[in-house]
Amino acid sequence: MPFPKIQAKPFASIRELEGISKRTMEEHYELYKGYVAKTNEIQEKLNGVDRSTANQIFSDLRALRVDLSFAIGGVKNHEIYFAHLGGKGGTPSGKVAELIKRDFPSYDVWLADFKASGIAARGWVWLAYDHDWQTLTTAVGDAQNTFPIWNATPILALDVYEHAYWIDYGRARAKYIDAFFNNLDWGVVEQNLARALSMQTVHK
Repeated sequence: MPFPKIQAKPFASIRELEGISKRTMEEHYELYKGYVAKTNEIQEKLNGVDRSTANQIFSDLRALRVDLSFAIGGVKNHEIYFAHLGGKGGTPSGKVAELIKRDFPSYDVWLADFKASGIAARGWVWLAYDHDWQTLTTAVGDAQNTFPIWNATPILALDVYEHAYWIDYGRARAKYIDAFFNNLDWGVVEQNLARALSMQTVHK
């Protein structure tokens, strides 16, 4: 069965934000649309690839599969990112706050570690719910498709590729990370966690 073509989603955050320019958001959104287009293109090519030539050193199938994971990562990571921007920042409440305080020494300790992870990562930082251990965990990624934690659902995604901040901040990544949190909609993060917890119930 052919893979269904995906479409770029609209996001209210593609506008001027506090400390993140409209140009940055619009350019960033165009990059996301490119990942959508490449996902569709690679899926189409996979429909016609010769499976008999598959090889772990090099083959069309291997190249397409690896690049598909990068393209899909670009789609899904950015959809989390854009969806929870455009808020008023502040601190979380509800279940998110409860689990951060349960699974980390404190909210402030978690936030300091997450921001430092944003400096250390080359591509992404995620706060994810681990379904096996039933705990929140912070993970870094050097690319769209590196270092996944299996059976963990990202509920918060910070893009630290240069395209996310260079227009506004140049090399000052830490200032961009502060701006990211000033625009974070914790209500959307709460919804993401609720979906992750509902998946936990299904898995039991």
